[in-house]
Amino acid sequence: MNKIFKFILLFYLAITTSSFSYGDRNFFNKGLEFFKDKKYDDARLMFERSIVFNPKDSNSYLYLAKIYKIEEDQKKEEKNLETTLLIEPDNEEAILMLMQIALKRSNYSKVKNLSNTFIKVCKKLCKENESILETLANIEPKKNES
Repeated sequence: MNKIFKFILLFYLAITTSSFSYGDRNFFNKGLEFFKDKKYDDARLMFERSIVFNPKDSNSYLYLAKIYKIEEDQKKEEKNLETTLLIEPDNEEAILMLMQIALKRSNYSKVKNLSNTFIKVCKKLCKENESILETLANIEPKKNES
C-alpha cells in the first residue's frame, strides 16, 4: 500500500510540475501574440501570469518593459529592465534599453558603464551601441562648453 501511495504521489507531482512549465510557456507565447497584435493590456496580463508560474522568466520582464516603454511609463520600464538584468545579466536588449533611458535622463556616466558591459556581451545589437555612443559624444562637448 505504501509503494502505491508513493507512486501516485510522484506521478501527481510529475504531472503538476510539467503542467506548470507548460503554463508558463503558454502564457508567454500568448502574451507575445497579443504584443505583436498591439493588444498591450492583454499582453501585460499574460506576461504577468507567466511570471507567476516562473518568476525567473527574464523574457516576460523584458516584454513588460517594452509595453511600459510604449505606454511611456519610464519608471516601470526601468524596473522591469533591471529585473531582466538581475536574472539574465548579459541580455543585450535590456542593457540597450537602459542605456537609452540613461541617455534621456542625461546620466552619461551610467550610459558609459552600461556601454562597457554591453560591449562584453554584444552579439546581435552591436551597431546600436555605436549609435548611442555617437549621440553621447555629440552631447558631452556641448555640456562642457557651458
